[in-house]
Amino acid sequence: MPGTLVILRHGQSTWNLENLFTGWHDVPLTAQGEAEAAAAGTVMAEAGLRFDASHTSVLTRAVVTQHLALAAMGQVWLPVQRHWRLNERHYGALQGLDKKQTTEQHGAEQTKLWRRSYDVPPPPVDRSSPEHPANDPRYRLLAPEVLPASECLADVVTRVLPYWQEAIAPQLLAGLDVLVTAHGNSLRALLMHLEGVSSQEIAEVNIPTGVPRRYEFDDALAVTSVEYLGDQEAIAAAAAAVAAQAGTA
Repeated sequence: MPGTLVILRHGQSTWNLENLFTGWHDVPLTAQGEAEAAAAGTVMAEAGLRFDASHTSVLTRAVVTQHLALAAMGQVWLPVQRHWRLNERHYGALQGLDKKQTTEQHGAEQTKLWRRSYDVPPPPVDRSSPEHPANDPRYRLLAPEVLPASECLADVVTRVLPYWQEAIAPQLLAGLDVLVTAHGNSLRALLMHLEGVSSQEIAEVNIPTGVPRRYEFDDALAVTSVEYLGDQEAIAAAAAAVAAQAGTA
């Protein structure tokens, strides 16, 4: 039988707290975010989970979340694969802007398009900007053409699915239990694929920070069960808070 998959959005970051578009900008967790990460580990341990493999993006908030969650599980030794394909969506020229101020300036309809539409990217950031990944040393070995100046969710799907197919799915098919700690949009991209969510429906899917989502599969890696682990009322409230961040919900 295939292994179990758990996806986990990083804990609250400093720019989550300030309600800023973060994207590929590297920011740390808040104290609350660190607590969310550790609590996620406790919830997974209480659910009887033990992992054989794990993956994160190359952004600090995901890396530290996974470390703290695994530490709470007594599995801090677990090998971790980190890859830029699991990074958050690049928000282009919106990175660093306040979400509600963006709504006030550009209107709720345009902001929701940039934030939630499947195929409308925000305005691109200039190649010379510190927000362009070409100016971040962690991406120095990548081909320039793969580095985004802005992304819509469709772009994220395009870069996440090869990593799923080449790195994660083979581990599950080999019977390994796998933890993937990433970001709201890279996990939404994966969720679309796993759960058959349409490009229209995904606009209303909100993944809360620090809440493990567990998948079980059949032999063809079709999902047989999926659930968030933890207090369901608190999880629903957290997802609603994500939807309301830009004042467009």
